[in-house]
Amino acid sequence: MLNRDFYLNQIIRNMWNGDIKVITGIRRSGKSVLLMDLFKKYLISQGISEKNILIYSLDQRKFVKFRDPVVLSSEIEKVLQSSRDNYYLFIDEIQLSLEVEDKKNNQIKVTIYELLNELKSYKNLDVYVTGSNSKMLSKDIMTEFRGRSTQIHIYPLSFEEFYSYYNGEKTKALNEYFLYGGMPRLLSIKDNDDKKKYLETLYDEVYIKDIQERNKIEKPHVMNQILDYLSSQIGSLTNPNNISNVLSSVHKEIVNKDLVTRYIEIIEDAFLLSTAKRYDIKGKSYFKYPNKYYFIDLGLRNARLNFRQYDPGHLMENLIYNELIRRGYSVDIGVVVDRRNNHNVQKEIDFIVNDGDKRIYIQSALRIDEIDKEKAEIDSFKLTQDFFKKIVIRNDISHNYYDENGFYHCNLIDFLLMKIELF
Repeated sequence: MLNRDFYLNQIIRNMWNGDIKVITGIRRSGKSVLLMDLFKKYLISQGISEKNILIYSLDQRKFVKFRDPVVLSSEIEKVLQSSRDNYYLFIDEIQLSLEVEDKKNNQIKVTIYELLNELKSYKNLDVYVTGSNSKMLSKDIMTEFRGRSTQIHIYPLSFEEFYSYYNGEKTKALNEYFLYGGMPRLLSIKDNDDKKKYLETLYDEVYIKDIQERNKIEKPHVMNQILDYLSSQIGSLTNPNNISNVLSSVHKEIVNKDLVTRYIEIIEDAFLLSTAKRYDIKGKSYFKYPNKYYFIDLGLRNARLNFRQYDPGHLMENLIYNELIRRGYSVDIGVVVDRRNNHNVQKEIDFIVNDGDKRIYIQSALRIDEIDKEKAEIDSFKLTQDFFKKIVIRNDISHNYYDENGFYHCNLIDFLLMKIELF
């Protein structure tokens, strides 16, 4: 069984804090294993009896009746009222819960959120739930749980987690991770063709069908075209209007930009994509468009393109973004204007990384094998004219060093294995 200590420790730190612990993440990323296996195992190791751990997996047939929140709440209250023991409540895949009418209370419509908020009044109950889409959870989490929730977002395996189970050399492991990503199930699949088949099936049969059915997508072919486009454009600036124009031109069908915007939001709600906004470093403001879009998992992105478009430079940028977000940092795309030689040219810094009041800048460089290339990578750093730490993450150096400008060059694998301090 995978040890997801990075996330397990977050859960342990927040036990009995008075909040509902909400574990979110893309489907098949390991939420259920984290809660139902790893955290349960931890509780039992601390002397907690299994009978005091109440588990309801709403995606399983035997728990279907508990998708009715009134039925679920009544069942839980029976247990709580019969004993003064402390109990742990686990509800898996909470987005499957229904909105129902409470027949005992004037047909008032109720959701799982109202009833969980009521259950919080029991001082002997600690509540944990999982969910696979942000429309049901993360975007409205503070509102739905009245500001009394702690969110723990779980990602596919990081490279550090992946490598801890990989039997081989680091560079080979990184190449495999670039291609197949970090969905946990892949660790038990040995054949490369089987890995590809698993990712393609997961993408089409689980994610896409689920998104289309849940959101009642009227034009699934347009959503698929958007996914194809964004898959091929990771690390590139774009916006819904550009996407609309491209799709309309290529497919000879008018595709409204508002529809593109809505479909991108739906894809993000399913945790398949993340949007990185551009920030004007000198002007201290955000641009509305264009943005960059990154896939939550490289293997899923490659599967979308049938493993035909392997672009290690853009994949590396996507990987660095995912790693920074996973560590809990706020990440933007940096823009600085070059006004030298009477020009106003926007230059990019791949990532502005913020941790509270601390900031660093990061450039992603697969390789720097020419003087002009190195100059281009660090020129944007110089234009900031500030004293924040500046890092070039590279895949072509074996040791880390500071250059004559004071910029830190570090090896990609060292960064991914958390062997360097960013701040």
